[in-house]
Amino acid sequence: MKKWIFIPLIAILVIIGILVKVYFSAVQPVKAAENKAVALAEKKVQFSEIDDFHIYHGNETVNVIEGKNKKGNKIIVWIPDKSKKVIIKMAKDGISKQEAIQKLLQETQPKKIISVRLGMEKNIPLWEIYYRSENNLINYYYVHFETGEWLKKIENL
Repeated sequence: MKKWIFIPLIAILVIIGILVKVYFSAVQPVKAAENKAVALAEKKVQFSEIDDFHIYHGNETVNVIEGKNKKGNKIIVWIPDKSKKVIIKMAKDGISKQEAIQKLLQETQPKKIISVRLGMEKNIPLWEIYYRSENNLINYYYVHFETGEWLKKIENL
């Protein structure tokens, strides 16, 4: 009788172990990119904390770091993969995530906003808003980070 309890328990532990290994294998490249990007950025700016890191895939791949400098000011760092040129902006010098969303809402009524994130196209820092329209189609709306002006939109995918 103990075998019937022991065998499923071992099987569950093996499955959990495999899932953990797959997860860490999937996260490893992103962590490596983050460590590399932070090392490049710290040559130009000293972080007191890093709040967010993500990889933007547009015309080219750009690493984006959001954090605070030693003075406690919010900063954003963009690092294009090809050029490795570190671009640093104070968060207060651009529009906020909420202001970018308001820009979209002035023009259209999305069914659901899926994500809003920082990116860069042609060396222009921007906000990318990914949303679904009423007919459930995918749309992208791009807003200039510094001016808040509409840059481009991709609709009905």
